[in-house]
Amino acid sequence: MSTTRRIRPRPRAVGRGAAAAVTAALVGAAGLVSAGTTATAATTTTVAGTATATTTTAAAAVTPPPVNADFDYQIGTPYTPASGVKVVSRDHTASPVAGLYNICYVNAFQAQPGTESEWGDLLLRDAQGKVVYDPDWDEAFLDIRTAAKRQRIADKVNAWTDDCAAKGFNAVEPDNLDSFTRTSLLSEANAKAFVKLLSAHAHDKGLAIGQKNTPQLSTARSETGLDFAVAEECGEWEECGDYTEGYGDNVIAIEYKKAAFDAACTQWGKRLSIVLRDVYVTAPGSGTYVRKSC
Repeated sequence: MSTTRRIRPRPRAVGRGAAAAVTAALVGAAGLVSAGTTATAATTTTVAGTATATTTTAAAAVTPPPVNADFDYQIGTPYTPASGVKVVSRDHTASPVAGLYNICYVNAFQAQPGTESEWGDLLLRDAQGKVVYDPDWDEAFLDIRTAAKRQRIADKVNAWTDDCAAKGFNAVEPDNLDSFTRTSLLSEANAKAFVKLLSAHAHDKGLAIGQKNTPQLSTARSETGLDFAVAEECGEWEECGDYTEGYGDNVIAIEYKKAAFDAACTQWGKRLSIVLRDVYVTAPGSGTYVRKSC
């Protein structure tokens, strides 16, 4: 497993999207896998200060993406997918594609550029009180160091998840789980505790939730509650096997270099969903658009 940092794309959209009535409806997508996981929630009835009964209720069934499916990564600019595409990931401000398995992208661990004022004291600050930024993308880190702040941040992110569910997305992709690898002020334990809040809420809404990058957490599913992996450049960094240790073949791999894509297809093309994209995930006609699947 490589520990080298690498630059990854971020969506250009910064809007929050229109408000929508919260539902747990899912699009009935053709060709989706039918087997899913079911989240449960326990409630306890208390009478005169004494717990008398515990009832376990099942949340909506969660269906992960189909494995080894033709995938398109559209978190930058949405467009009509090519014929044969079965799974697509789009920003939470966009709409899902009817008949496909749709993954909803949210920037969960960092603030989109220009939105710092919306986060207030939830931005990560150093000992001098200055906001700490991801040096690659000029995104402020969110402060997930305490349980109270984790819950407040989760409330905002989960509102986006609610919109995803209302629109008909099937899953959510919270980005920057690996923010703790880019600042010493955050820890792996902070990241696990925060993403577990997001997982519980996604499952409550009937959505699967993906692990974005961070191969070292792939075998920590009992701590994170995640259902599948979205791995950028796992072929480039020889990490695809790290993800399969935790998720089996339920791994979506995105490569940005042709040689790495070819290598990933040779080794993993019969098992995983692998796509080659341009680094800014643009649309056809942009002049920089690239998309190819194994």
